[in-house]
Amino acid sequence: MFDFLNQWFDSQPWTLAAALVAGLVLLVKGADWLVGGASGLAKRLGVSDLLIGLTVVAFGTSMPEFVVNMVSVSEGSTDLAVTNILGSNIINTFVILGLTAVVCPVVSQHTSRALDIPMATIAGLLVLLFAWTGGISFWESMALLVMFVVYMVVTFFISRKKGQDEEGKVASMPIWRALLLIAAGLCGLVTGGEAIVKSAVHIATDLGVSEAIIGLTIVALGTSLPELATSVAAAARKNSDIALGNVLGSNIFNVFLVLGVSGAIQTLPAYKGFVLDSLMAAVGCALVWLFVETNKRKEVKRWEGALLLAVYAAYLTYRLMML
Repeated sequence: MFDFLNQWFDSQPWTLAAALVAGLVLLVKGADWLVGGASGLAKRLGVSDLLIGLTVVAFGTSMPEFVVNMVSVSEGSTDLAVTNILGSNIINTFVILGLTAVVCPVVSQHTSRALDIPMATIAGLLVLLFAWTGGISFWESMALLVMFVVYMVVTFFISRKKGQDEEGKVASMPIWRALLLIAAGLCGLVTGGEAIVKSAVHIATDLGVSEAIIGLTIVALGTSLPELATSVAAAARKNSDIALGNVLGSNIFNVFLVLGVSGAIQTLPAYKGFVLDSLMAAVGCALVWLFVETNKRKEVKRWEGALLLAVYAAYLTYRLMML
């Protein structure tokens, strides 16, 4: 795609590390610019704040994962594509939600308990089922995309019934500025995604580890940075319910949309550790469901957040020992 980037990956390890960091920065900022510009343009075109929030803003949270997966699939790095999603979902649930709960107990909304938590758990279980059957085929990817459509339709009707929250108001901006942000965002996303995938593959090769490990750790953490920043900031402001919505929404979009599109383009075969990684992604959502349903305040408590972090540490240690 960007062949001139190849010259970055023929020298020293520090060059690869710099390219990876630069790619992550471009990816995160590109997603932010794209969402800001698209939201502003949609507002000027008369689109309602509710629809903008359910489409542009919601899609924006998974843009880093989406772009990395599209580049990975196009270059044949299917292990990186799958582990980017599973790793992001695992980090979202165990690390981001865990840290958020330690800062401030995470309160759940009725919609999250009735729709988002069950759907996120179903998403994890479906990937686990596919892992046991040997990978994600075209038709299994189609099933994921159908689930995504169902989720979006149900979410739209629930949100319309509840009405538009005042905090969800979208600011308008001049059309030229919106278009400039969209263009800058797309360039940042594509260039950043290309840099991340190329550098990750080279790092894995140089270190003698699999692309799956790099995808589960470095790439997954990098693509989850927007959720991490938003969730911790929300917890610091005592708005921890926002954090739960961000994490669950990102997990649902990552599996049903991003993994669905990736598998529709190219079959995603199994790799060493696929079942374990899928199991962790499913268990994470199931634990959150258990936590919020077993106390009167319907929240993830501080000690439960610490437990999530401890489980992730144990999983990561064991996963690295599998090398």
